[in-house]
Amino acid sequence: MVRNPERRTLLADAGLRVLAAAGARGLTHRAVDAEAGVPTGTASNYFPSRAALLAALAERIFDRMAPDPAVLADLGRREPSLALVTDYLRYIVERTTREPDLTRALFELRLEASRRPELRAALGDVLRRGYADDVAFHVAAGLPGGAFEIALLHYAVDGLLLDQLTTSIDAGFDVDQVVSALVSRLVAVA
Repeated sequence: MVRNPERRTLLADAGLRVLAAAGARGLTHRAVDAEAGVPTGTASNYFPSRAALLAALAERIFDRMAPDPAVLADLGRREPSLALVTDYLRYIVERTTREPDLTRALFELRLEASRRPELRAALGDVLRRGYADDVAFHVAAGLPGGAFEIALLHYAVDGLLLDQLTTSIDAGFDVDQVVSALVSRLVAVA
């Protein structure tokens, strides 16, 4: 396999753009090459199979969606409370809607994983690691709730993002109001 981390990142980012714009059916090595502006065959050199390309996109998407350590540090200086959980969740929603194509690409990956066992395994590992990291962070920060509440918030936010970034039900509620209600209704207070 070719070893040039910058080129690999360039190709993975191009793949995410293709995935968001054209869906899983439009994701080809040739389409990734064209999007990245590299010679035909480059993506195949880095990701020799469709499974390898999809697995690389599953890893890269979470690098791109990672929180800003400075924002986490600022939030982390506050006293643990339901209001702080709400602000963390607001930050997640803001971060994931700031670059909507990334979140759309993640939805595409999740749908494709339902049809491809090899992607299901790779993406499932990444998703479970992210959830475990979220639970560990939540517990270490002394925030109210626990693993179950974090799972509930994941389920609810995924639905909120799907609605916001695809065809919406247009219920007319402010996203900030929804986030506040999700936390107050789903997170147990001791």
